[in-house]
Amino acid sequence: MSESALVALREVSFSYEDGPPVLSGLDFEVRRGRTLALLGRNGSGKTTLMRLLSGGLRPDTGELTLRGRPVAYDRRGLTRLRTTVQLVVQDPDDQLFAASVAQDVSFGPLNLGLPDAEVRVRVDEALAALDIGHLADRPTHLLSYGQRKRTAIAGAVAMRPEVLVLDEPTAGLDPDGRERLLATLGGLCEGGTTVVMATHDVDLALLWADDAALLTPDGVRTGPAATMLARTGLLHRAGLRLPWGVAVARLLRARGLPTAATAPRTPEELAALFVPGTEPEAPSRGAGEAYGRE
Repeated sequence: MSESALVALREVSFSYEDGPPVLSGLDFEVRRGRTLALLGRNGSGKTTLMRLLSGGLRPDTGELTLRGRPVAYDRRGLTRLRTTVQLVVQDPDDQLFAASVAQDVSFGPLNLGLPDAEVRVRVDEALAALDIGHLADRPTHLLSYGQRKRTAIAGAVAMRPEVLVLDEPTAGLDPDGRERLLATLGGLCEGGTTVVMATHDVDLALLWADDAALLTPDGVRTGPAATMLARTGLLHRAGLRLPWGVAVARLLRARGLPTAATAPRTPEELAALFVPGTEPEAPSRGAGEAYGRE
């Protein structure tokens, strides 16, 4: 395990009651300052892995470590973990329960026993970070789906975690909502939060993530996103396809047409290969590295 790992699973196995193993002998780590996309087919164990990271599930064997120290599953140990790692589930309706947005976002800080003044500061900061300050008094049942997503994330951000784990955060959002959310996540990353995102969208992972972790029946493989998402055999074992940018780059090379050192991640980056003077937009997060094939 890397010394820079904030939170890590070491030789972890887990199965649900009377069920087959979901994860077996898994090693997984989240490194400070690296955006990480977690990918795999349905049933591969992504949600289980995220709940193990956040302390919602306890491994059958192996251990969860925080800054290199094993996590104790008592009140003190779990409080220490949850002030560092926060999980936001895919469906915001599974997470929101208070009458108003501000009340919902304040729940976590209040449970920490913080003074009211500190709770108000954290709530205001979280609402501002997610660009929903104007919704503070809005009843949660009157929010749009995208607003509910942002409110659920704000509730986690109010805990000021070092690691924010998001389960399919862009699912169900329209293109504008997705771009706004990615911009928000970029701001959180720049502010020092390490973000882990589970997604089925290989194009989004290539665009956004520094690293990609692919769950396969053989375990998990992690590395630079542009490298991992160009490994055809590994993607196949994970039930995924090539990102369109990698596929396009390979086609261009096969036809003897110009390519860049990295696969294009956006239409603008593709256009820049052929139209002199075209400036591609900077992606929301993540820098591509050399691409190849397994």
